[in-house]
Amino acid sequence: MTVFDPSKLPATMSGQFRRHLPQYLNGVVVLALFQIAMNRIDWLSKSAIDLLFGATPQLAYRPALWILGLAIAAFFSRVASRFFIFNAGRDVEYEMRAVLLDRLHKLGTAFYRKMSSGEIMSRATSDLAQVRLLYGFGILNVVNVVFAFASALQVMLHISWRLTLVSFVTVPVLTVVTRSFSRQMFLRTKENQAALGKLASAMQSNLAGIRVVRSFALEKQERKRFDAINKEYLTASLGLARMRGSMGPMLGAASAGGVLAFFWYGSSLLLRGADDGGITKGDFFAFSMALGRMTWPIIAMGFAISILQRGRAGFLRLQEIFLAQPDIVSGGLPAPKHVQGSLKACGLSFSHGDHKVLDDVTFDLRAGESLAIVGRTGSGKTTLALLLARLLPTPRGAIRIDGNDICDLPLSALRSIVGYAQQDAFLFSTTVSRNIGFALDDPDSPESMDRIRDAAREAQVLEEALGLPEQFDTVVGERGVQLSGGQRQRIALARALAWTPKILILDDPLSAVDAKTEAAILDAIERQSKQRTVVLITHRVAAAARCGQILVLDEGKVMERGTHEQLLANKGIYASFAEEQRVEGELAA
Repeated sequence: MTVFDPSKLPATMSGQFRRHLPQYLNGVVVLALFQIAMNRIDWLSKSAIDLLFGATPQLAYRPALWILGLAIAAFFSRVASRFFIFNAGRDVEYEMRAVLLDRLHKLGTAFYRKMSSGEIMSRATSDLAQVRLLYGFGILNVVNVVFAFASALQVMLHISWRLTLVSFVTVPVLTVVTRSFSRQMFLRTKENQAALGKLASAMQSNLAGIRVVRSFALEKQERKRFDAINKEYLTASLGLARMRGSMGPMLGAASAGGVLAFFWYGSSLLLRGADDGGITKGDFFAFSMALGRMTWPIIAMGFAISILQRGRAGFLRLQEIFLAQPDIVSGGLPAPKHVQGSLKACGLSFSHGDHKVLDDVTFDLRAGESLAIVGRTGSGKTTLALLLARLLPTPRGAIRIDGNDICDLPLSALRSIVGYAQQDAFLFSTTVSRNIGFALDDPDSPESMDRIRDAAREAQVLEEALGLPEQFDTVVGERGVQLSGGQRQRIALARALAWTPKILILDDPLSAVDAKTEAAILDAIERQSKQRTVVLITHRVAAAARCGQILVLDEGKVMERGTHEQLLANKGIYASFAEEQRVEGELAA
């Protein structure tokens, strides 16, 4: 498979077709050779039959041998046509899946609020499979039908144009039936795929929240909700199946009418004889073979139409993702070669709709300094962390790294500069070591394993990792379900530390750890701040006290700033936090 950049691949039906045009042209050529061979077989069959019933039956072996050779050639050309065209369909599926993933990586939170993960998975599997069939089997059948018509029609018209017209008596009916089914098939397919997306979404949410469902004993209610969605999908699927099931017999019946007309009129011409304006026995046999080659593609056309319309509907559903506009676009500046790690926010404001989350936040961190951002729940701390890492659409000119507006930096460069450990620790369903070394090029190499162990030691999760059944090779399960909340949080912290970015943003990494572990992690964070710029989002005063600067947020505004001692002396919000936590600690003790 050719190496390609997914972002540069076409995401349109015509664009994908043009990209694989050489494969399709090869397939078209061998299909043409196949139909030419079948055409010659028809004519040789006429010669063989006429010789058998003529004056020199002993010469019939000559066309028979030619028929055998052409049949072998037709077999290989038929196989070759499927090799070229089916492979093109598989290549399209492979590339479109890469385009889909590339697009999903670029889309922001606004898109994922509208489309569930189950719906996305439905489009990435079922809809993409329909697109593959469209570009493979669908295109092959359409091309084959065209060539079969041309090949068979040449034989039929040459033998008798009157008999050809009689055999085509049902073609107008076929045309009307095909057009009607084509429109209905497209609509029914869209409904069916939409219902399948809802079903996949419901299944995914039930699997992800299985513990919540069990803890509230809501299995019965969830089954009722799932049954309703399942019945909706069943209704849509049965409607589509009934239409597909009825289309084949109707097209077959209409084609059979043409065959009956051929036998009725063709037999009269045969009885009349060639000398009296009729046809020979060889003509009748060759005409029947050509008509058969034309009749089967007409019947198969119903299946081809089904594939084409289902593929078209699937592609339209995929285009909802392809055409979605990302919230965050990569900047145009070249990636900086040397990064010091200074971080500056100037008048940063951000809103979710009409609700203002941050209002005029300003701070200035030199490389190697540390900043704690403190505030109550809902004060805007996590939003600020996401904006600093540009995981939300950061306003232009509001945040700078080494003097460069982060909106002007390439996203790949920015992600390598800024390491972000999120509050809700997400772990992949793989081993502990691969979760910690997720950002490393080769997490299984000896050098990477050393970094992984050092990061785990700094995050105070090394001993617990070594105590797991298979140590660092233990699979943590879906979203880390095999681990405790504190373990997941510390593994996520180790993942950020193993990356060794110049700027490290930690969003409340201590919310699920005990006091002893918290002190050890704070020591590690303090060591990290000597090597890189650290921004610590926290609600704990003990953690904030370890940082050189402290910013206090309240309702999105900076209410206080300074060192730990200065803020305690001011007796403001920070001092009240400190007093509350002191009392809570005494009560807990």
